[in-house]
Amino acid sequence: MNGQPAKGEVRVTLVRSTAGHLRNIADSVKGLGLRRVHQSAVLKDSPQVRGLINCARHLLRVEEAR
Repeated sequence: MNGQPAKGEVRVTLVRSTAGHLRNIADSVKGLGLRRVHQSAVLKDSPQVRGLINCARHLLRVEEAR
């Protein structure tokens, strides 16, 4: 490992609060490992993760991990 993330990883950042949104949306954000606004997580790019991202896409910023 040279400090570079493996291929197929995405960085997900919570840019808006889950307050006032449906519970399943808040649960999807929590499932991504995000608790606070502006918190980021690097996750493997898989269909399961993409499904969670899709559920809360209006609250998240998604970019390829560097």
